Amino acid sequence: MCIIFFKFDPRPASKNAYRLILAANRDEVYSRPSKAAHFWGTNNEILSGLDQESGKEGGSWMGINKWGKLSAITNYMENPPNPDAQGRGFLVSNYLTENNGDSYSYLKKVSADGHLYNGFNLLTAEFRAQQTTMCYYGNRGSAEPVHLKPAGIYGLSNSLLDTPWKKLHQGKRHFTDVVSDQSLSCNGLVEELLNVLKNEELNAPDPVQELQGDGYSKTMIKALSAVCVRSPHYGTRTNTIILIDAEGNVSFTERTMLNCDTTKWSTNSFQFKIQS
Repeated sequence: MCIIFFKFDPRPASKNAYRLILAANRDEVYSRPSKAAHFWGTNNEILSGLDQESGKEGGSWMGINKWGKLSAITNYMENPPNPDAQGRGFLVSNYLTENNGDSYSYLKKVSADGHLYNGFNLLTAEFRAQQTTMCYYGNRGSAEPVHLKPAGIYGLSNSLLDTPWKKLHQGKRHFTDVVSDQSLSCNGLVEELLNVLKNEELNAPDPVQELQGDGYSKTMIKALSAVCVRSPHYGTRTNTIILIDAEGNVSFTERTMLNCDTTKWSTNSFQFKIQS
């Protein structure tokens, strides 16, 4: 389970404004092996964390490359999952390593094989000098991917895009308040967005989420109603903030749980300029 909030604006009003502001949580079993965000690929051109689970090594949940291709995925809440389905994390890493093809065409190819996977939502984007595009496809929704409208603020959790779960509504409202504050510096914006992601307030009961979560225990459904999920062995273990400004400068901040301990975290930041 994960949650993503983002504002996408291809033509920001000034050079100090952002083409993308994205804040996301990765929720996972605390003990699942993974690598924190780092540069990798043939020429160290890709920045992302990587799954290290046996049989799924090299998949990812979110990343961006130096040419401005970005992708992120969330699981779709459903029970029980198919244990023989293909690994969804490769949908992200394959897009980031692909040299050719645009974001929409990639999702068209993915949609043809959507039945091979457990439920997912996939975002793909291109942030280039002459073109900024974001697209979305969910294999439990429409058969066709969609281009996202510019200047919109979106929320994506473990249902389809902008499904009105209470946690999504609450988090999106907080996110909107933060990104509307023009007085924040880059560092200040990152800190405020991390505060949005660290909100452990429960948003239960939520009949819409509960209906989709049929088969989950009441205790787990309640835990999953928070933006920042906390349960004994599963929950939010990574916060990610990605900012892309009008001139293509990328700021990528990742806060990662250490040693399965919810009180111990490490924060790393990366900066680079998108190559034309």
